[in-house]
Amino acid sequence: MIWVNEQIDPSGMIHACIACYNESQAKDCHESFKQNLTDTQKHAGWIARIRTVESWDDVPVNALKLS
Repeated sequence: MIWVNEQIDPSGMIHACIACYNESQAKDCHESFKQNLTDTQKHAGWIARIRTVESWDDVPVNALKLS
């Protein structure tokens, strides 16, 4: 299982993405992504999302991939 963290703007565009195998590291990254969103971004509809995928083929191309 691969954990994917994304910061997404209101239009659905991914601005930051980190993917890794380590669940603990992924959860820490997700908390960081959430905390780094400004109040202005949150009010505009930006989100921090964490999800899992089965294959690196399902990870967005622009992701930083950690092993």
